[in-house]
Amino acid sequence: QVQLVESGGGSVQPGGSLRLSCAVSGTSVQYEAVGWFRQASPGQEREGIACISGRNDNTYYREAVRGRFTISRDAAKNTAYLQMDSLKPEDTAVYYCAIHKTTESAMCIMGTTFINNWGQGTQVTVSS
Repeated sequence: QVQLVESGGGSVQPGGSLRLSCAVSGTSVQYEAVGWFRQASPGQEREGIACISGRNDNTYYREAVRGRFTISRDAAKNTAYLQMDSLKPEDTAVYYCAIHKTTESAMCIMGTTFINNWGQGTQVTVSS
């Protein structure tokens, strides 16, 4: 069974940085697309923000985070990462990772419609 464990969240001032980690077991980050999603509040939709292909290093970023966030993976550790720089208050959310056999763009754009295995998430709060 695939399990995902997110970590690395916390509180940071605007302009600061955080690196989130997603430890994966039960499958390999090397062969499936991995994505980071966030949900600002329970009443808001979860959205894909950064996804990486399982076949190559192609990435997809939602416009709101493009140029500030970087997704990567370490096959040896079977872990995916999200480096978040120049954080803004609007980045405040619970961040989740997911893994699935799909493309990076499909995962980020439509992933919430077909992904049903999520980790517990990690809270990121950006505030002065």
